[in-house]
Amino acid sequence: MSLTVFLSFLLFTGFVVIFTYRKVKRDQHDSKDGFFLGGRSLTGGLIASSLILTNLSATSFVGMSAQAYTNNMSVMGWEVASGVTLVIIALLLVPRYLKQGITTIPDFLESRYDMSVKKFVTLLFLCQYVINILPTTLYAGAVVLSEIFDIKGLLGITEFQSIALISATIGLLGFFYAIYGGLKAVVIADTINGIGLIIGGLMIPVFGLIALGHGSFSAGLDTLLTAAPEKLQSVGSEKDPLPFSTLFTGLLLVNLYYWGTDQSIVQRVLGAKNLKEAQKGVIGAGLIKVISPLFLIIPGVIAYHLFGANAGNPDSMYTRLVNEVLPKPLVGFFVAVMFGAILSTFNGVLNSSTTLFALNVYKPLFGKGKTDSELIGKGRLFGVVIAMISICIAPFIMFAPEGLFQYLQMVAGFFSVPIFTIVFVGYISKRVPAIAAKIALAVFVTSYASMQLIFKVELHFLHQLAILFVACTALMFVIGYFFPRTSDYQMPINESIDITPWKFRFEASAIVLYMVLGAYIMFSDIGFISDDPSYMQVYGVCGVIMLTGIILRTRKQKKAHLASLKNS
Repeated sequence: MSLTVFLSFLLFTGFVVIFTYRKVKRDQHDSKDGFFLGGRSLTGGLIASSLILTNLSATSFVGMSAQAYTNNMSVMGWEVASGVTLVIIALLLVPRYLKQGITTIPDFLESRYDMSVKKFVTLLFLCQYVINILPTTLYAGAVVLSEIFDIKGLLGITEFQSIALISATIGLLGFFYAIYGGLKAVVIADTINGIGLIIGGLMIPVFGLIALGHGSFSAGLDTLLTAAPEKLQSVGSEKDPLPFSTLFTGLLLVNLYYWGTDQSIVQRVLGAKNLKEAQKGVIGAGLIKVISPLFLIIPGVIAYHLFGANAGNPDSMYTRLVNEVLPKPLVGFFVAVMFGAILSTFNGVLNSSTTLFALNVYKPLFGKGKTDSELIGKGRLFGVVIAMISICIAPFIMFAPEGLFQYLQMVAGFFSVPIFTIVFVGYISKRVPAIAAKIALAVFVTSYASMQLIFKVELHFLHQLAILFVACTALMFVIGYFFPRTSDYQMPINESIDITPWKFRFEASAIVLYMVLGAYIMFSDIGFISDDPSYMQVYGVCGVIMLTGIILRTRKQKKAHLASLKNS
């Protein structure tokens, strides 16, 4: 292990810790809003960076680059399609959430259905976090750090032991961040690490292309575009890990669940100081998601060209690329921001888990008359327990047969779309009763489990989720028709939060959607793979026209606003 790498790693990591401590040391964490929602004071920049850092863990870097190395760029749908989803959520869901003033998504389900639905969904959330997200985050982080610091060689231990040791270290550090600093500490650290992660992430393809071109960036880029153009195909076939057809079925639903109803994500939005900042943050996160394939997926294609098609475990290709193309001081910096991303995801999910347990499990059962500080104490204790369980599970993920990222997404299906189904029906209907939600949840989870574990249905798991979504939605409406609520549901209103929308939300959304279209044009048969540049040229011209129109409209709005201020 290089001393330069280690010292640069410690330097940046220490800076993040000290900066975060100085920012939150005077904050009050003895109220539930202060600890769980950062005092409802988060601005757009903090929300966007924290959303991205919670989402972009080492799992994304390791897993997505591995799939690009093995297959092609079709896996980018998980990232690019999120831009569309985040626009939908910013415009439709976020205003509803803040208008209600809820602390957790199950709070809405209690209001819309009943307490038992809230408890069941809380249990699903917690199971997903403990079984799936927390252990995979630790495992992926351990793979990255073990490869870069050569922990196996340094300590003379096996790969399994190395992963177990690093998982325990990350888990304990993440625990102290999330449990004792609250959401605001997590978000502030995310902001610094977010900037570093984007800079560090973009360095990998840049230095990778220079290495591929034997010192010439342009020569490396030419090799990337011409040597194996099929690797740049984003429109996946049915044989690829992410067929293009899934973008319009299960992938859309999974994204709507993740960005719109997953507690670890939505909690950042619920902590916004007002609707304007929340919409800025969510749409800003969508913008970053569209460009994320540059530093998540392109490195896998570069590794394919540099190392060959059968260079070893695909999950290790990203870290091998980092070690071989980055200068040593930059390796330490990159590992530090990657370490921050790992901690961010772990911290965010752990904070959400303590929130769910304290407010949705402990408080209804045992917490009547308890103060906020007592509830926080019980949440912290629960955080210790699930952190230890996750640390124990993490090393065994190395034996997953289909790779880390595919494992993560398949298992998430047990929890994601079932929850989104009842939230979706709850918002679009007023008479569907609580019993319909309970039956739909039970049918969805057992049916998906049967398809995955018993019958081994050949249909892609995202298509399976879409079919079950339609079936269970229809089932809920049928039950609602024959056994409706006694009265229409009325959504409660919280007057304490400013729900004035961001006036440039539509312009910003249009830019994100246009970039999504551009990503699929570039990485397809009519883009880089094609010899005909006409489609790319037309796209560019249309983009200039659209951007000009947005600028003119924005200036007109600003002039009208200034005129209204003068008149008043």
